[in-house]
Amino acid sequence: MSLSLERLNAIPADTARIARASFPKSTVAMQLRDHLGTLYDNSLFADLFSPLGPPALAPWRLALICVLQFVAGLTDRQAADAVRGHLDWKYALGLELTDAGFHFAVLSDFRERLLTGGLEQQLLDTLLAPCQA
Repeated sequence: MSLSLERLNAIPADTARIARASFPKSTVAMQLRDHLGTLYDNSLFADLFSPLGPPALAPWRLALICVLQFVAGLTDRQAADAVRGHLDWKYALGLELTDAGFHFAVLSDFRERLLTGGLEQQLLDTLLAPCQA
């Protein structure tokens, strides 16, 4: 898998409008995006991916999914379902309402890449720095 060049994108207008109407007081997932939106950048994960091959899902997005998964106490399958079905997760991830998500095994593959590349601590530190500030 090669590194996707996709960067943190704007939240699609329909996703933002419907999420804000559905959750006027926001949710944890929406607050993560609103307050820490550029938390992860694909460049953090550059060493984990080959320059060749089909593009992987955006690592910044997978990292954020792992954070949301941990907060919610979900299995990989449940987290993948949440990406497909939770409006606030689509908002946090900058996904269209019609985005079909991905196979749940992608999450364990991503975590394995993180561990192999020794980036698990950096992933946590990147999250903690703005929270401490």
